[in-house]
Amino acid sequence: MCTNEKEPMDELEQLEIELLLEALYRYYGVDFRNYVMPTIRRRVWNRIRTERLRTISGLQEKVLHDRQAFNRLANDFSINVTEMFRDPSFFKTFRDKVVPQLKDYPRIRIWHAGCSTGEEAYSMAMLLHEEGLLEKTRIYATDMNEAVIEEAKLGSFPLDRLASYSHNYAQSGGRKSIKEYVSVTSGRAEFRPFLGEKITFAQHNLAVDESFNEFHVIICRNVMIYFNSYLQNRVHELFYESLSPSGFLGLGHKESITFTSFTDCYKEMEANEKLYRKVK
Repeated sequence: MCTNEKEPMDELEQLEIELLLEALYRYYGVDFRNYVMPTIRRRVWNRIRTERLRTISGLQEKVLHDRQAFNRLANDFSINVTEMFRDPSFFKTFRDKVVPQLKDYPRIRIWHAGCSTGEEAYSMAMLLHEEGLLEKTRIYATDMNEAVIEEAKLGSFPLDRLASYSHNYAQSGGRKSIKEYVSVTSGRAEFRPFLGEKITFAQHNLAVDESFNEFHVIICRNVMIYFNSYLQNRVHELFYESLSPSGFLGLGHKESITFTSFTDCYKEMEANEKLYRKVK
């Protein structure tokens, strides 16, 4: 059943995709059933073509009998997009509006959910270092994709990204040179060890896993845009329960707490950035 993914999805195609996702959940324990269908559909057909198959059912058979094929498909579904100080204005606002509130905390726990390869978690560590808060902070950076977590633990990135990362850093209010935080070796830039010492990387699936601590700050940016309304509410409940009283929540530009069950539980801190403070 080879098809054009731009054509309207018919009933049979939707059924086959739903069966594929259900099979992945039952057999491997990964849950993509509440991701938005257009994204899932597009990535399913890309994988079918790459594997030189013809049908969704054929893909299901292969991934259930070939762990490597499953890993490739799961990696397709995992949205691994990040960069240092991505959306610099967000980090600038965090520095200006949230950091002053954190200075009196004896200990600070921050959760970066959906951290991908970790650049934004390292960015936060740099920011907190410049504000004198890193020593009393523990950053927990999680992602559902085990492969990207292992990459994040290496604490490095391709050298050709250094110029754009330096620009983002300066735009975010950075006070030094980014080169003070990295060393260059074998064509890659490696973060200074003192940054990684304050970050714990771990696998965590927002679709099925529960809270694992109480946090003063939770940042989850540009992840929930791939979730349907049911899963978005599920994740917002998880974050609400995980935030300490008066804790801070940071979302992506296209995300919001509006139309969720927790709209009245937060106060918006900055109109142009999706930064909120828990108020009840």
